[in-house]
Amino acid sequence: MEIDEAIRASSDRRLQTKYNSAAYIIQRAFALYEFEQVAFSFNGGKDSTVLLHLLRAGYFLYKKNTHRPKGNQMDHVLNCPMRTIYFESPSAFPEINSFTYETASIYDLQLEVIRSDFKSGLEALLEQKPTKAIFLGTRIGDPNAVGQEQFSPSSIGWPPFMRVNPILDWSYRDVWAFILTSKVQYCSLYDKGYTSIGSIYDTVPNPLLCTIDSLSNTEKFKPAYLLSDGRLERAGRAKKRNQVSEASIDIRNGPNIIHSHQNGALMASIIAVGDEILFGNVEDEIAGTLCRKLHAIGWHVSHKSVVRNEIDSVAEEVENRKSTDNLVFLFGGVGPLHSDVSMAGVAKAFGTRLAPDEEFEEYLRHLIGNHCTGDRNEMALLPEGITELLHHEMLSVPLIKCGNVVILSATNAYEVEKQWNCLLESANTPLVQLAPFFSKHLSTMLSDVELSETLSRLCLDFPDLNISCHRKARTGPLIISSTGKCL
Repeated sequence: MEIDEAIRASSDRRLQTKYNSAAYIIQRAFALYEFEQVAFSFNGGKDSTVLLHLLRAGYFLYKKNTHRPKGNQMDHVLNCPMRTIYFESPSAFPEINSFTYETASIYDLQLEVIRSDFKSGLEALLEQKPTKAIFLGTRIGDPNAVGQEQFSPSSIGWPPFMRVNPILDWSYRDVWAFILTSKVQYCSLYDKGYTSIGSIYDTVPNPLLCTIDSLSNTEKFKPAYLLSDGRLERAGRAKKRNQVSEASIDIRNGPNIIHSHQNGALMASIIAVGDEILFGNVEDEIAGTLCRKLHAIGWHVSHKSVVRNEIDSVAEEVENRKSTDNLVFLFGGVGPLHSDVSMAGVAKAFGTRLAPDEEFEEYLRHLIGNHCTGDRNEMALLPEGITELLHHEMLSVPLIKCGNVVILSATNAYEVEKQWNCLLESANTPLVQLAPFFSKHLSTMLSDVELSETLSRLCLDFPDLNISCHRKARTGPLIISSTGKCL
């Protein structure tokens, strides 16, 4: 089978891993459902083109391992002529329509064309021909991918069927690596700079692929597979105007940002993740450094906590703090080890899932080579839909911000100092610099009883000052600290 042979002959280990995983999902679906009970949603785009050929390969492998077809049965198996659903739209590109019909003819697909909206058309189709599962070319990053798994039942209010998503965890790079390695045909629009194709009304060539011909001074577009940053594949899609006000956007990232900023007070909390701290095996020096850094730019620190290396413990603490503070700083539990659960905890706190981030994985590849590119690079799984990478030339990998939670990879005071400076200088820094806090300290041998009334009166007379007391030894002097912005 030419697809299977091409992928296995490739030197791209990542592509082979993705292919094997997708082929397994497809074979599993064919084992669960009769061939007549499954369908394939094809739209002529790059993702469904990849899925078509994965289905051909998966069906071939399934039959080879279970039935061993002979003679004239082999052509049937190689093409996988399954029921194929095509939602034809009057606003579709002519090239998409042409490619879809040509592909259906080449591979003997049982094309069933629907010219109504997706939901009603699907209801009518499934009523005529009962279908238990539909293969979809959904990938993480697609608008409808949130919350889906490789096998996901249809949503409430839709006709019941199983959504099978073999390429859910594939990136833009993976899609084009498969197409180019397999040497399969694809829609001609992709050679004209289109990277994500919708309707003729909302899709243009990706401006990032635009070049100017020096001789004719006219625009030309490079093919889609030359787009270097897969996160920008939808840059050629016209976006609907967002009617949400800027204030509501800030409230989403931190509910008190507008109100507290107008009052000159911004609040941050600090969460350390680590059983080693709770067991007393390690002294935490990062939280103290962060407190001093935050006070130096005028931020209040409302809360500092240490939680266990458990997803639920991290999620509960993040959920509590992100709803009350402008920013949450989290450190510890970041990496590939069994105890590194911070990303999963943050994802759970925001009600989302971990998904591969293509850009972040590229940074990791440059940093540590291909040592972590097995079935899935766990370190490149970041909370889906809420992650922003904060770049700085002094950082080998970007800082990670999820909503109003900043995740630091620092393990000591020196590293957190470096990451803090980079965060301040980042183009998209979430830090607003206000008037700094200053502290003054007074040491006295007077007893607590002698000082209590005076200190209470000072607190009432100067409510903007924070007055605190501590001793380094019970018999030593009392150190009185006053912290404020107008000393």
